[in-house]
Amino acid sequence: MLPHLDAAYNLARWLVGDPQDAEDVAQEACLRTLTFFDGFHGEDGRAWLLAIVRNTCYDWLRKNRQNLHLRADPDELDTAADTAPDPEACQLRNADRNLVQRGLEALPAEYREVLVLRELEGMSYKQIANVTDVPIGTVMSRLARGRKRLEAALVAGDGGGTGRDRGPRSAAGSRGEGEIR
Repeated sequence: MLPHLDAAYNLARWLVGDPQDAEDVAQEACLRTLTFFDGFHGEDGRAWLLAIVRNTCYDWLRKNRQNLHLRADPDELDTAADTAPDPEACQLRNADRNLVQRGLEALPAEYREVLVLRELEGMSYKQIANVTDVPIGTVMSRLARGRKRLEAALVAGDGGGTGRDRGPRSAAGSRGEGEIR
């Protein structure tokens, strides 16, 4: 499970919205994996761990917060060091990153979680279906709707995720990492 700890923290951070709370939730999820390791049947350890992280996040949110759409301050989220020499390009990139972060954070949890698992963690539809405990068709429709909402928020430039479902595939992009660059 150690190779998947970064993915566990990343999912917790996006679902909980606060880096310190995400650390606590990820730690609790790891304790649960140790407790329930007998239930693991050797299939996909990453999907199994992330399913536990997801469930732990929602348990924590139900216990500690009433609203699942709470936003974290974008300055609190870890960002990659920028090595671009041009200050103007750096500023534009940061504005884009912040806009995408705000857009993701504003999405309903069911869209945000599938986008994070697919676009940032690079999981397959089948793995996401296992993590979220929904049919693959539901994963596909949530991805499509989440991408459309994110795209609408990015086009509007508000990052608020309030636009109607419209347009083609999202600008979320697949990085294979937990951070938006």
